Amino acid sequence: MALPLPKRARVEGDRKVCMVTGGTGMVGKAIEHEIKAQRPEGEKWIFLSRKDADLRDMGATRAVFEKYRPTHVLHLAAMVGGLFKNLKYKADFLRENMLINDCVLHCCYEFQVQKCVSCLSTCIFPDKTTYPIDETMIHDGPPHESNFGYAYAKRLIDIQNRAYHEQYGCCFTSVIPTNVFGLYDNFELEDSHVIPGLIHKCYNAKRDDTPLTVWGSGRPLRQFIFAEDLAKLMVWALREYDEISPLILSVDEDQEVSIREVAEMVAKGIEFKGKLEFDSSKSDGQFKKTASNAKLRKFLPKFQFSNLEKAIEETVDWFILNYDELRR
Repeated sequence: MALPLPKRARVEGDRKVCMVTGGTGMVGKAIEHEIKAQRPEGEKWIFLSRKDADLRDMGATRAVFEKYRPTHVLHLAAMVGGLFKNLKYKADFLRENMLINDCVLHCCYEFQVQKCVSCLSTCIFPDKTTYPIDETMIHDGPPHESNFGYAYAKRLIDIQNRAYHEQYGCCFTSVIPTNVFGLYDNFELEDSHVIPGLIHKCYNAKRDDTPLTVWGSGRPLRQFIFAEDLAKLMVWALREYDEISPLILSVDEDQEVSIREVAEMVAKGIEFKGKLEFDSSKSDGQFKKTASNAKLRKFLPKFQFSNLEKAIEETVDWFILNYDELRR
């Protein structure tokens, strides 16, 4: 049975109030930077951190929605981690992300949010599939064993979006970025994704005059998207993308690179001259996740993605400059 809907407050006339959950993470910071550069009229942007509310708790989530009365929501908040954290804490990744997503989406319904765009991940796609993957294939089979807890929790957002749309008419949708990296990333060695982890390892190897040891064979293939590019696309999606079905946000297929190539780019960016080694005793995870951005290109055929090598160099420079204050 549907709950009664609270009357949505008007904030300074009909101005949009855009609230970003997980707003102080890497993607949230990139979006904040993009909004400051655009200086859009008629929009107020709010970037939430964990200090603002525990989004696993419905009461706390309702309170922050009551405080800000958003008209639009970019939902980035999630329990996230690298491959080896996903392998170890599958139940935690499943449960905590389900709680976060349920609280945020239901409050979007209760507070009559005009649009909510949630951020998913390419890890939600089936492990056994054909390539390239596209938006129609999300539920065609089980995800990779290494991160099924996180993957199933994220898949459920697509189910929730459809359910809220069909029952209540809500405009809830989602975007699926490929591997994101950039400034303000998490560089913790035991908890980071590929590029930030390699940057930190390579920095240590140069400092200590030791080889750079990369976990896995280096052969797996990935598409990487710079956080600044993703921010531009997510702001566009919040304003312009009105379909309920998900939208992959990815570089073109011919920009897919191996982990070895990425490690070499990182070494070049740090000016590391030592030996590069690969520890094949460590898991490679899913070998490839090649994603099609054909649907995105129908909307934005001329969008220019950042050059990967230059974006890695920019991230390396930021890491070195901010080394003392980073999560590491």
